[in-house]
Amino acid sequence: MRLCQWIVVCLCVASASAVASERQEQGREVYVASCARCHEHGAEGAPVTGTAGDWGERSQLWDAVLAEHARDGYLGMPARGGDDVLTEDQVRAATEYIMARTFPHLPLD
Repeated sequence: MRLCQWIVVCLCVASASAVASERQEQGREVYVASCARCHEHGAEGAPVTGTAGDWGERSQLWDAVLAEHARDGYLGMPARGGDDVLTEDQVRAATEYIMARTFPHLPLD
């Protein structure tokens, strides 16, 4: 591989990594503001973020299902973590953050 090709590849990888880091930071911020009060310590029976066993069997569509539950509400969990101003993208970023913390070895959907 020529030097200029190698530099382009490195820049693309670095750029993708920066975007992923920004997305995880956005998800972390939403999680802290709207999700952590229940999911950090299991309040009211909520599954604990980072404790894989609390989340049951992970289906092939688990990320999508979690995003739907977070957006629309599920059992005792209010829609959007009780924060009606969260956008669809913010909710999705928070669910991606939860999955990355809980199942770091598995890819997102």
